[in-house]
Amino acid sequence: MARRSSKSSASRPALSSRPAGSIRIVMPSTKSAPPADPAPAVTEEDVNKINIADLTLDVPLIPLRPKRRVPKTPFHFLSLPAEVRIQIYTYFFDDVDTLLDLGPQNYKRVHKKLGLMRVCRQVHDEATFAFYSTRTFRLFPTYPGKYFKSKKPLLARLKPQQRKCVTSLELRLGPGWNAPPRGWVVNPALGLSDCVDVERLNVFVECDPSDNIFQGWRRSDGFYEGFSRNLLNDVLEALPSVHTVQFDGWTSVKKSGDMMQGLMGVVNEAGLAIEWGPERGWTDTSVDEEDETQRVGYPEGFPHPGYEAHGLLALA
Repeated sequence: MARRSSKSSASRPALSSRPAGSIRIVMPSTKSAPPADPAPAVTEEDVNKINIADLTLDVPLIPLRPKRRVPKTPFHFLSLPAEVRIQIYTYFFDDVDTLLDLGPQNYKRVHKKLGLMRVCRQVHDEATFAFYSTRTFRLFPTYPGKYFKSKKPLLARLKPQQRKCVTSLELRLGPGWNAPPRGWVVNPALGLSDCVDVERLNVFVECDPSDNIFQGWRRSDGFYEGFSRNLLNDVLEALPSVHTVQFDGWTSVKKSGDMMQGLMGVVNEAGLAIEWGPERGWTDTSVDEEDETQRVGYPEGFPHPGYEAHGLLALA
């Protein structure tokens, strides 16, 4: 066998010592590129600014709903006796005013409380009766502003089923004595025919425009007295079950005045009983006491705030 010459072997290139298939990585020189600034730290504020949609990849967003806490042993409220449930409803509505009128605070004080009635049909029926039967609803609003001029009083905003549970109504006379609002009218939209459980109507008189103190400020003599008589007569005719009218008023209102005499005449003609409220302290035999002191002539015929009989008021 012939031996290879050293010359032929020297002409071949030497095999590399690297293994087959390896990759050679050349690191760049640090002198060729300037050093990069360090990345700023990510704060919580930066994270909160990120849009929630940027954190998903073609995945529909599902709002996070906290898991409802359900007790292991639920309390069977409807298993309690009916008398106990009524007491619980009464305690729940205890912080709601007993006299309700159309006003800006109704949403905070009343509306949120009525969410209890959405639990189930039985709770709705029981809580509706417990709430509406223990409150007095004012027929026409007296809160100043848009509520006073509203053409849809609070009673008209109730549902017929709610009006059937109402047991007490109040007619307040005096606000707007020179120009009553147009919404103070009895019509089918008011829903008095649904108030089948109202047996007593409360009439509160704030002022008597026939008094001499209103001289020079009246729209005309006897205007508001006639308006009040007609309004009371319409209310009594629309209520199907009323048999008693309770009168009350401020201390300035006299039972012998034209205002009260006209209202009592309407009730007597309707054949209804008359009762007296606690504010004024009237009784069947009470007589208005005349002031012993001489009447004070107020400037311009109308009392000014702070002007008393023993005081001095200077007008420029």
